[in-house]
Amino acid sequence: MLDIPLHVRVHVDALIAAQNDMNDMGVCDAIERNRPVGKPAAMSAPHLPKVAGIDAAVPLPAHTAPPLAEVSAEPPPGALIQDRLAGWVSDLTTLHELTERLARTSRLDDALHELLRAGATLVGARRGMVVLEPADGLGPAVTVGLGLAHADLGHLETVPRSASSFGRLLERASGDTGAVASPDLRAAGDTDPRLLEVAARLGYAASYAVPLATGDAGRLGAAVWLYDEPAEPVERQRHLVGLYGRYATEHLARVLEVERARTRVATVAEELLPSRLPRVPGVQLAARHHAGPHGGGHWYDALPLPDAALGLAVGSVSGSGPSALAAMGRLRASLRAYAVMEGEDPVAVLSDLELLLRLTEPARTATALFGYAEPAQHKIVLAGAGHAPPLLLGERRTEFVETSLSAPLGMLACWEAPSVDVYPEPGETVLLYTDGLLRRTGEPMDRAYARLHAAAAGVPREERGDPGAIADHVLRTLLPDGPRAADGEDVVLLAARFD
Repeated sequence: MLDIPLHVRVHVDALIAAQNDMNDMGVCDAIERNRPVGKPAAMSAPHLPKVAGIDAAVPLPAHTAPPLAEVSAEPPPGALIQDRLAGWVSDLTTLHELTERLARTSRLDDALHELLRAGATLVGARRGMVVLEPADGLGPAVTVGLGLAHADLGHLETVPRSASSFGRLLERASGDTGAVASPDLRAAGDTDPRLLEVAARLGYAASYAVPLATGDAGRLGAAVWLYDEPAEPVERQRHLVGLYGRYATEHLARVLEVERARTRVATVAEELLPSRLPRVPGVQLAARHHAGPHGGGHWYDALPLPDAALGLAVGSVSGSGPSALAAMGRLRASLRAYAVMEGEDPVAVLSDLELLLRLTEPARTATALFGYAEPAQHKIVLAGAGHAPPLLLGERRTEFVETSLSAPLGMLACWEAPSVDVYPEPGETVLLYTDGLLRRTGEPMDRAYARLHAAAAGVPREERGDPGAIADHVLRTLLPDGPRAADGEDVVLLAARFD
């Protein structure tokens, strides 16, 4: 076998042709015929090793790859297009994920925090602030920070509006949607001294602010992100945060409208309930009411009656929204009138209320619980119409008061059910509530009752002398996420502690 170095390249076709010529014409004639014309171009090049029957001067074939040193370092045009497409897909994927997370927010505060986090990701910042000031003047005016304490936000608000980037955006016209970049606050010659002082205190050197404004939503506010070192987002980042900001503005406009509607409903509900509780000797009162987002029409009442008596009532009407609130107001006002006339007989009060509801609003039902309390005798006469039983809480007992079973008001041709007498001992508290408190737990009713009983039994001894503290403890224990949920019914709790 021939020992041929690896760097020798042989053109197979040329080799076979040369061998055939040698066989037909002889070696000398073949060599003469295949001799290259003229002087070789690479006379100074080192000679390749000679192999029997092979001429080392045979030229390289056309398809032979050139030496590695001669290969161009530039990538083919297709690779550049693929890289650009991959970058676009990555940006669109990121933008889609961030907008999906924002779309899942239903509360204004959650939406503002999500806006700050997403914007910080897009522009490469660590801290930021959003100022919500709708141009229509209907509010609310809200300031939310990312990585900034409450005191830090206060320092930023001391900077004159004309000097800060987000302040200039808030003073613009609604149609102006351009961003404001401050790549280096210290290097800029016209930076306000107060802004430099606050920036040095908070430790940031650059900012990038975008308006929260679109043609349809108008101007809602502005968002600004802060850099620890001089910097500014590149063109790609500006484009992405601009797209995200326009979507966020439209989403904030929708959430803001819902938030305003909730606020209006809660305001109407609060105005329809007692502005303050009466002072009656021998009993301490406390009430907690949290309206649901749609206004469920749950209510409570406490009114002084003749002979140093006290009327206690809780109830709810079917439906939700403004119509339910209006019905709740009418029902509560009617009950107050009946209680003044014949409050010592709770059955008669609820019978009159049922007749009124059936005649004036035949398509609506309601539940109610009314108690005629005589603090001096430590006695309460109770009557209920389809309502949850009250809870009696004391040092030696925590138990539900067994009221008579009855259908809600408006469901029977004639409502009447016997009343029950309850005798709270000194220091005991009676808790009246609506079923919205139980439904907010998300548990079946039997388990919700058990949780309410456990929450009342677990009130610390030092808090049992204050009915407000008792109500707050029950709410914290029963609803750890807070009574102001994004959805759900009203929460009503009325506590009466007998001295």
